Amino acid sequence: MPAPLDPVVAQIIPLLPLRDPATMTPQSARDSLRALAAARAAVPPPPVDAVLDIKVKGGAGPLDARVYRVGTDPAPTVVFFHGGGWVAGDLETHDRQARNLAIETGAVVVSVDYRRPPETRFPGAFEDAFAAASDIFDRVAEFGGDPKRLGVAGDSAGGNLAATTAIAARDAGIRLAAQLLVYPVTDAVGLYADARENARFPSRSENADGYFLTRATMEWFCGHYFADPADASDWRVSPLRAASLKGLAPAIVTTAWFDPLRDEGAAYAKALEAAGVRVKHHEGAGLIHGYFGMGEASEVARAEAQRARADFKALLARGV
Repeated sequence: MPAPLDPVVAQIIPLLPLRDPATMTPQSARDSLRALAAARAAVPPPPVDAVLDIKVKGGAGPLDARVYRVGTDPAPTVVFFHGGGWVAGDLETHDRQARNLAIETGAVVVSVDYRRPPETRFPGAFEDAFAAASDIFDRVAEFGGDPKRLGVAGDSAGGNLAATTAIAARDAGIRLAAQLLVYPVTDAVGLYADARENARFPSRSENADGYFLTRATMEWFCGHYFADPADASDWRVSPLRAASLKGLAPAIVTTAWFDPLRDEGAAYAKALEAAGVRVKHHEGAGLIHGYFGMGEASEVARAEAQRARADFKALLARGV
């Protein structure tokens, strides 16, 4: 039997945004995530030694990015992509996640603010993610300084961007030491509205509603990201559909038991393993989508996120 829902998380769910796609707009989604981050302003953020706002190359021009450093010694460099269904989320909403990643891995973390839909549809976010990662790795001497310890990381839509960036990096001859995929989107075919596609992943029905991220909200996100539903079969947004996963960087894949995305994340971990990629999968027992942002309230969430980051740190330390 799976672990029951963490009671602390159960108390948090009614306070979370993005749960009413019938009335949600892109701007209201962005505002609500910003408001959630602002509500924690009285709680000091995890301390790092330096934070610097910079510009990096994107798919169609410069992008905002933020660098987090702990210490001054040579370190791994990790490019981080925030979640928010591609539509919402930004450097501010995921500031604490980026800080924790830097603190717990010792890496220089560069958080990238990619273009969002509906203003920029697919493949804009992917193009920004890969262009930014390529630029950061080309400039690695400005960041961690070690070209053998490069990684990508992200949560939810950001986990999707990290996964697809890792594939593009392999194809471009960029060698990554590790990828951290936190409850990622891995197969958007059907836009979460097609019964046959949804049946492939039972968590889409088991966790369709009631646990913060709903299947209806995923439909809403996809409706804004894709101008053409046929684009959802492209590996640049559905990495589970990639022709080959061989030769990808070792991966830490986390899922949450009470998450509609659970089964596609687990399927991606299995597909990576089948392709000969070193993988460790954290199942997130008792947890929901978004739990990496709940560690200040839930000990279960904090411990699970820390385990995943520790495994990611170990991969980065090995290098390539």
